[in-house]
Amino acid sequence: MPELKKELIFISSLHTFDAGTIILKQGAYVKVIPLMISGLAKVFKEEPDNGNEVLLYYIKPGESCIMSMTTVLHNTTSKVKAIIEETAEVVLIPADKAISIAKKYPRWNEFIYDLFNLKFEELLNVIEILTFSNKDTRLLEYLKKEAQLKKTHTIVTTHQHIADDLGSSREVISRLLKKLETDGIVKLAQGSVTLL
Repeated sequence: MPELKKELIFISSLHTFDAGTIILKQGAYVKVIPLMISGLAKVFKEEPDNGNEVLLYYIKPGESCIMSMTTVLHNTTSKVKAIIEETAEVVLIPADKAISIAKKYPRWNEFIYDLFNLKFEELLNVIEILTFSNKDTRLLEYLKKEAQLKKTHTIVTTHQHIADDLGSSREVISRLLKKLETDGIVKLAQGSVTLL
């Protein structure tokens, strides 16, 4: 819809964020809605008492953070944290303008509902893996998802980074990765994991 696109361009600003940049803080009010143009972001739920995090879903190019949308609509603080995983170009839509766009353009609402449905399915998958899978299955699913999103068989990462994403300890992840390597599923190197 040309009118919607024109208005989004008029009210938004384009920013480039480096890997590691927090674009959404848990417990903060949302001032802007991020719309990914390129790159990748991860959305986490953080446990306030011990600082542990669990990866909920990814924000890929052409997507936004659905939790940002619901937070803006209900004028509440964010229940999640979003971090840029790899350098990203992000369109930032002011929160108040996003609400007026939703009232004005049904196509925008369709985009939000489709995105909500997609992320809900991803969350169900995370819950299924967390609840019903053993840790090595969970780790393997995580590695496959990372490889798919980054379009590579070799994931540049650390055992600690994987542990943080999965809400586990580095020792547990290192042990599981070693088992996967012994089973011929992955190849480990300093700072990377290759799916075979």
